Order: sequence, then C-alpha cells, then structure tokens
Amino acid sequence: MLRSAILAASRSAQVRTVVEKLPPTRAIVDRFVAGEPLDAALAATDELAASGRRVTLDHLGEDTRDAAQAAGTAAAYEKLLAALKETGLAEHAEVSVKLSAVGQFLPQDGEKVALENARRICEAAADAGTTVTLDMEDHTTTDSTLGIARELRADFPWVGVVLQAYLRRTEADCRDFSGEGSRVRLCKGAYQEPASVALQKKGDVDRNYVRCLKALMAGEGYPMVASHDPRMVKIAGQLAEWHGRKADSFEYQMLYGIRPEEQLRLAREGATMRVYLPYGQEWYGYFMRRLAERPANLTFFLRAMATRG
Repeated sequence: MLRSAILAASRSAQVRTVVEKLPPTRAIVDRFVAGEPLDAALAATDELAASGRRVTLDHLGEDTRDAAQAAGTAAAYEKLLAALKETGLAEHAEVSVKLSAVGQFLPQDGEKVALENARRICEAAADAGTTVTLDMEDHTTTDSTLGIARELRADFPWVGVVLQAYLRRTEADCRDFSGEGSRVRLCKGAYQEPASVALQKKGDVDRNYVRCLKALMAGEGYPMVASHDPRMVKIAGQLAEWHGRKADSFEYQMLYGIRPEEQLRLAREGATMRVYLPYGQEWYGYFMRRLAERPANLTFFLRAMATRG
C-alpha cells in the first residue's frame, strides 16, 4: 500500500510542489541524481570512472508533451555524447534513454517520432564510440519499446534493452533477446502493474528474476544484472561461472547513491560494475520511484525531514 501511495504521488503536480519546497529535498535528491547541468553529470562520471566503475547516463525528461520537446531531449543526448567523446569518458560511459522522453507517448505518430529521435541518439553514440540502452517503462509500452529496439538493431546491433522480472512475459522475452550481440539489462521493475500482467509478491518476482537470469546467462548475448539484492548479485556470479562467462561478458548495474561500497567491492574484484547516473531538471518522477522501490530510501528521506526541515 505504501508503494502504491508513493507511485501515485509521483504523478501528482500538487505533491511535487510540496516536496520540492521541503528544505531537505535537495540534499536527498543529490544522493540519487548527479545534478541538473551537464557539467555536473560529467564530473560525476569522471569520479565514478576513476574508481573503476562504468556509467550509464540518463538525461531526465519523462514529461514530454510535444514533438519539439522530444526533439530537444534528443538534442540534449547528442550534446552529452559529444561531451563524452571530447573528454574521453565515452570509453567508460554509455547512455540510457526512455522512449517516452523522445516522443513515444505523443498522440500523433508517437512511435515514429521516438524511433527517429532514438536513431539520432544512436548515431551520436556510434560517433562517440559508445552504446545506448533503451529503458523500459510500464507494461503498456513493452511491445512498442521492443519493436523500436528491433528496428534500431538493424543498424546499431549493440542497442540494449531493459526487461523487468515482475512481468509474467519477461522470461520469454529474455530468451528472445539472448542471441549473439544482444545487450539486456534485467531489473525487477518499479511501476505499479495489475496482477494480470505482473507478479505481485516479492518472492515470486525474485524467483522469476533468477529464471530470467538463467536464460540470459545461458544465451549468447551480454547480460546486465541490475540489482542491489545481495542474493541476486551472488546468484548472477554463480550462473556466470557455471556458464563459463568471463568478467567482460556480463556486468552488474546499480543506481547512483545505492550501495556504493558494494559497487566498489565488485569493481575491485575485477567485475564489470556500471552505475546508472541520472541528471537534469526533471528529477521528480525518478526520485519518487526510488523511494517506492526501497523502504530504506523513504526512511532516509523522513529522517532528513525531521532533522533538517
């Protein structure tokens, strides 16, 4: 119930106004978001890369209302990728893109607009010598997102996709996308979904996550294990070992600000460890989903309100 309430709040303009005005909000947001300007994102990327971690950057801009705004988001990614190339950070960083931010939800030709803008971003990534991963949103976008990914892969075979273990369909999707050259980020999922399409109990989601991991590790692609759960991290390592995978044939992914010591431990031990690093002005929806995902995040926020508000 608490998770549902937080997710509902993430869509409320009134709640957003209240949260943004709370004195501790900026300090809490800074734990999860690199900052608003590009320079802040580059500085955080440089720091993470220096510690042996890799990065995937998300330019936050999920509330796209028209084609001009969608094009503007694509341009922001082009600018980011040019900066990664210029600074030499492209060797350590890629980008993550929500198709909704580049036009997927627009009422007229949304998928076409999103595909065209995603193609622009992929072209910029290719020029920089790095890659793009398409983020996944709620279940109503899954078929559209995977369809756009397939089209992009005709020209950019390294385009990655995100699959969510709480969806009942995901084990089959993992098998479909586990072929040679594919890149799949497997996460548990952060949206409120109906029982008809999504598993509702944590134990069921965990078991499905393992089944999906098995499919990816047994495949010929490049699994990206997005989890902060120590059990899943351990299981992923065991599965990789059983399938004879080398450290550079899969990677772990964690969110910026979550379990940084574990991130460093994995990197020190020779694993490929990538940090999901968001930046930009449209941080509110992302921030609220992080609170919904982990009760500890909400406790951290409420404690800060009590001591600094």
